[in-house]
Amino acid sequence: MELRALRYFVEVVRQQSFTVAAEQMFVTQPTISKMVKSLEDEIGSPLLLRDGRQMVLTDVGRIVYQRGQDVLAAHAQLQAELNDLDTLGRGELTIGIPPMGGALFTPAIAAFRQRYPKIELKLFEQGSRAIETALINGELELGGVLQPVDPDSIDVLPMSRQLLWLVARAGSRWDGLREVPLAQLANEPFVFYGESLALNDVVLNACRAAGFAPAIVGRSGHWDFMAALVLAGVGIALLPAPYCRRLDPAQFTCLPVVEPEIPWEMAIGWRRNGYLSHAARAWLEVARETLPTHVSNDFMLGPGIGFSTIAAPEDGQAGTPAGE
Repeated sequence: MELRALRYFVEVVRQQSFTVAAEQMFVTQPTISKMVKSLEDEIGSPLLLRDGRQMVLTDVGRIVYQRGQDVLAAHAQLQAELNDLDTLGRGELTIGIPPMGGALFTPAIAAFRQRYPKIELKLFEQGSRAIETALINGELELGGVLQPVDPDSIDVLPMSRQLLWLVARAGSRWDGLREVPLAQLANEPFVFYGESLALNDVVLNACRAAGFAPAIVGRSGHWDFMAALVLAGVGIALLPAPYCRRLDPAQFTCLPVVEPEIPWEMAIGWRRNGYLSHAARAWLEVARETLPTHVSNDFMLGPGIGFSTIAAPEDGQAGTPAGE
């Protein structure tokens, strides 16, 4: 059984699309289709059936998909361990960077580059949900994740705990207030997060807990574009407080959301009980050193960006968020 065909099949099932799978694997759609067909011919049974716009796994396909993920994870670990026989003098390390938390990684990236200049850092720029899946499947060693995550699958090094704030145009009915209950936003149009981002589910669940379903008028995974849509009058948005502090107060009204508060808790995650290469362990060491040791101070990542951070735990164990 060819490993590449198995990898393509697993990606098609994950994406529920030959087209999207081809884009993710940087190949043409006919290549994906041909490899999946060759896998079916080799096994002697169909693996996928189309049911309208959905793809349904056959009984054989379900087994191949489940065991295929194990095979790919084992292959990735084998490759990592073989590569790890080399020294830290050279090599590469891929780290998952979510679009909303990328700035948190800047100090560690700079420090790691200075200490290990011959190790190439590759950035897997996807949402936290995709990064979490890649960690569990052994496709990534390290990545930024939005907490909470499954503690049975992923260990974490907490990085930052912030709250989401309301972002509206200056001159709105919230000018002069100190905070706003989430339920008061029930009738507002929302500029929302992309469906692939974990923050999408976090905000949706908070809105449901407050008794309403948000009216979504646009989506993005980039905070600055979301703010631009708010300024253009498209709707309101909920953004992490540090990004709100970057916005011009003459153009925007930004204030904390309460009842409930909506936390934005970023962490570095890795597969629980999984293999970590020397490069990955070196990255975690650098990350611990670059995280502040006092939770009461803001961690300034640039002009106007203040991140209240959490002290790094020892020995890769999860810590306790500040204020809890």
